[in-house]
Formats: sequence, C-alpha cells, structure tokens
Amino acid sequence: MNVKAQRCGFIAIVGAPNVGKSTLLNRIVGSKVSIVSPKVQTTRTRVLGIAQHDRAQLIFIDTPGIFTPRRRLDRAMVAAAWTGAEDADTTLMVIDAKRGIDRDSERIIARFKADGRRVVLVLNKIDLVKKADLLAQISRLDEEGIFSETFLVSAETGDGVGDLLDALAARVPEGPWHYPEDQLSDMNDRLLAAEITREKLYLQLHQELPYAATVETEEWEERPDGSVAIRQVIFVERDSQKGIILGKGGARIKQIGAASRLELEEILERRVHVFLFVKVREKWGDDPDRYRDWGLDYDA
Repeated sequence: MNVKAQRCGFIAIVGAPNVGKSTLLNRIVGSKVSIVSPKVQTTRTRVLGIAQHDRAQLIFIDTPGIFTPRRRLDRAMVAAAWTGAEDADTTLMVIDAKRGIDRDSERIIARFKADGRRVVLVLNKIDLVKKADLLAQISRLDEEGIFSETFLVSAETGDGVGDLLDALAARVPEGPWHYPEDQLSDMNDRLLAAEITREKLYLQLHQELPYAATVETEEWEERPDGSVAIRQVIFVERDSQKGIILGKGGARIKQIGAASRLELEEILERRVHVFLFVKVREKWGDDPDRYRDWGLDYDA
C-alpha cells in the first residue's frame, strides 16, 4: 500500500495593508486566528495559523501589511513582515485584484526583485473584478519575473482556495508535523481575546480612533461553572480618546464588550464574561515591554 509521506512547511502571507491576508488565513484555517477590519494595519504581530491538507501540515505566518513606515510601531511591524517572509519555506504575495497594483505592492515587488526571490502570487477578491481586468493584471504581474505560480482566489467566498492548498501541500518539504493535528494557532487565549476586542474596537471606531488604542488582557479567571471571566484594559494616549471609546453613558464600550463576548464564546465554545476598562497611558506605543509581548523588535 502506497501511503503518502507526511510533509510540513512554513508559508508566509505578505502584501500591502488591507489586501485580505487575515481573511485568507482565517479561511484556510477554518477558524478565527487573525483579526479583520476595514482599517489598514490591523495585524500587528506575526500570527501562526495551522492547517492540515492532504497529509501536509501547512504553518502560515500572517504578517503585518507592508507599507512606508512613519513611526516606531510602523517600523517594527514592517520589519516583522519581512522577517516572516525570509524565514518561510514559501512566500505568498497577496494583491487585492479590485484595488490593483498600488504603490505599496510595487515596493514589495521591487524588494523581492532586489533580493532575487521567487514568490507565489495570490490575486484576491476576484469575485469583485471583471475577467478582462483580471487578465490584464495577471499579464502585467507576469512581466515582473518574480512569481513562480499564480492563484486566483476569493478569501471571502473560498473560491480558488482549494487549488492554492493543493499546490502548497505538494510544495512543502517532507518531514514530521510540528504541531498536534487539532491545533489551529500558536496564539495563546489571552492574546487572542485581546485581539478580538481590538478588532471590535476598530470596527466601531476606525474613523474616529486611529492607532491610538491597544488592548491587554489583565486577568483570566476560570470559574467553577466552566465559564471564564476576562478583564481587559483598553489603553489610549489622551483623555479625549477615552471619552470616544466609552460613549454616551458608557453605551459604546458596552457594545464593544458585547460583540467581543459573542465572538469569544463561539471560538472558546463556552460562556464568557468580558469586563472592559479604559485607561490613559501616554506614548504606550513606545513601551519596549509591549513590543516584546507582540513579538516585535523595538529597535527595528
């Protein structure tokens, strides 16, 4: 009986901000492991998502979007994205087919060219683009000479993702799996809970609150009835931002907490109690401890 050998490999997902990298990762893994919002730069750390496909364990690194950095946090996120690409067996470059080849994507392509790297092209959101426009983009990108293969997908609907997984499963090297079969991510529950709340914060306030907020899980209490009580702090840089998050009579923070609780109950498959507090901490984005928690290089 001819049984296929186990295969295992690391795959980095890179691209400009907001091209659908996190949506693609969540689609592949089949569960929420990376937060998604219309706001660019939602992903701050390299998130490992793990999928099994055709005797292969595919370990995905969802990197922060690559763009021109302006602050310390920007530089650290971009550095993390490039490190993720360098460490992987295979790199996927995701381009939003609806948006087309923007300036950030052009810079990423130029960097791969300069490094002499070959990567896999994933054109996402194909369901939103006319076929003629899609063919024109493929032709234009083929001329760059860095793409070994091209896949057309819709991370939102799942169209084309199966073909991508087939190819990746055949690409990764033979070897034992690094993680148990039922593990979907290396992110611990406390960090995942903080990320889910941060996503809800961005979905509610992404126009009013730029990068001035972060979320930390301060307490995780296992209760006798099997539920969990999660106490989280939302840090902002100014008093005026605190008022935006709280909302009139505390209505907005209640909405954020309720949305976070519902999603966490679905992910953790048990009852969850979320308690949110807002604190002002000037220049939290320059705190080395926070970068260490995120797995980012403070001095990047």
